[in-house]
Amino acid sequence: MSRRAPAPPAAAGDRPSRRLLVSGRGASGALALAVALGVGTALLAIAQAALLARTISGAYLGGEGAAELAAPLALLALVLLARAALAWGSEIAAQRISGSVKASLRVALLARAVALGPRWAADRQSGELTLLATRGLDALDGWYGRYLPQLGLAAVVPVAVALCLLAVDLVAALTVALTVPLIPVFMVLVGRMSEEHRRRRWRTLAVLASRFGDVVAGLPTLRAYGRAAAQVATLRTITDRYRTTTMATLRVAFLSALVLELLATISVALVAVGVGVRLVEGSLGLEVGLFALVLAPEAYLPLRRLGAEFHASEEGFAAAGAAFAIIDAPVRPDDDGAAVPTPITAIRVEGVSVEQPGRDVLAPAGVSLVARPHEVVAITGPSGAGKSTLLAVVLGMLEPAGGRVVVAGDDGAVVDVRDLAPAAWRRTVAWVPQSPYLFAGTVADNVRLGEPSLSDDDVRRALDAVGLADVATGLVLGERGAGLSSGQRRRVGIARALARRTPVVLLDEPTAGLDDAAEATVLRAIRAAADGGAVVLLVAHRPGAVAGADREVAVAWASVEPAEAAPVAAVLPGGIVP
Repeated sequence: MSRRAPAPPAAAGDRPSRRLLVSGRGASGALALAVALGVGTALLAIAQAALLARTISGAYLGGEGAAELAAPLALLALVLLARAALAWGSEIAAQRISGSVKASLRVALLARAVALGPRWAADRQSGELTLLATRGLDALDGWYGRYLPQLGLAAVVPVAVALCLLAVDLVAALTVALTVPLIPVFMVLVGRMSEEHRRRRWRTLAVLASRFGDVVAGLPTLRAYGRAAAQVATLRTITDRYRTTTMATLRVAFLSALVLELLATISVALVAVGVGVRLVEGSLGLEVGLFALVLAPEAYLPLRRLGAEFHASEEGFAAAGAAFAIIDAPVRPDDDGAAVPTPITAIRVEGVSVEQPGRDVLAPAGVSLVARPHEVVAITGPSGAGKSTLLAVVLGMLEPAGGRVVVAGDDGAVVDVRDLAPAAWRRTVAWVPQSPYLFAGTVADNVRLGEPSLSDDDVRRALDAVGLADVATGLVLGERGAGLSSGQRRRVGIARALARRTPVVLLDEPTAGLDDAAEATVLRAIRAAADGGAVVLLVAHRPGAVAGADREVAVAWASVEPAEAAPVAAVLPGGIVP
């Protein structure tokens, strides 16, 4: 049976800015409202300039008193209040945009990370996805909340100001029309220069977050072995590198802001010089000149703010590119594949070899075995021989360099694990890694994680079977099972798997770290699962676990020449959540 090719990734030319615009379509109403409110604020700026010019010229030339100026001053106050209200409304609308888009991107990012599975996660730095889903996407507030609305204003406001100036002063209008296009040109040049700084800063931050997370997680072990100081020195080195890249990025941002501000200032000065010369000549009225002087800076303000907001949103822009790279990663649909043969009569491992990255070895190398219902098969071998890797191949989460794993049914059907529908195979297999992951919540919640329909009695029986009758099902645990000993955490993971009563059970060192009495209890529970008709593959080092199996299959590794190496496959670590 041929397997369908995964969906192709997004086109290389699909830039994050375009994808961000597409992602924001769901909040297009809020974006349109934010831009409309911004345009309204700009129109009120025109009214404000007109009222200021009218009031100042009337007081200076016409000798108007407080009574005559009361109406223009009252209108000016109303305009100022209206501008403040519209600016506030625009900010609220902009925040609604970013909140909506960030939520949808987080859902898509985490859904794709789950779909890609532990094999993909094994190749990622531990803190990278966490950083991306939290601070990285939070930085999109600047892009959606301020940069994108400002982009709309930058396209509308200078044109509106130029048209208003054209109606009263042709020279000032031409000056604005000729100088405004220079600012976007310089913005593009500066943006290209800062792009590499932005990417380098994000990469360094990702490394720092991952290393810091690893150090915090392993701090007790580091302290116990006296290695904490060395890790502090490593963190200090990475932090200094991040500080250096951040300062380089800020240097570029400040220099670009200086360029844009200088250009806008010179442009406004040109308008002011033209107005001043014509005022001295008497060819221009004071009210018109004041109107042009007050209004001209409004033409450059959206562009100046656009440059500032662009630099403020650079981190979010870089994070969005990394997020889209994950979201676009090809993944096989859960329902794409053959049905699992029912009932299963055997699982056959036929000459499976897996090349280990960076080691130039096959581990395991050419292992073959047959496991049938009602029996426990112990997989043994030295450390590094590929025992856990073999379970990963059986799980379908790792592609072997050679050989295959097939599932046989009583109707004679034989299906390669790679051809099975992933969701159907996951429902058939219960897997306990070397370090089962327990989530924050009650013990019962963690047992029900594999089978939510379990009753309280079912949970209690599952815990009793692995020797945890004295552990309260309502006991609240912290993240990673804080509140239980390491042996208890391991047994809760085994209870979670066995309570599912699946036809296939894969166990990776289930009795490691247990005393003899606890080991005997766990082995009895495993034997009960096999007696119930399950196929049990058990990775074991301890003699008691090997003695309790029906058969033992030893695996070994073999050297391979680098030139003959097959494509490198990721090794699935034992600590990944089942």
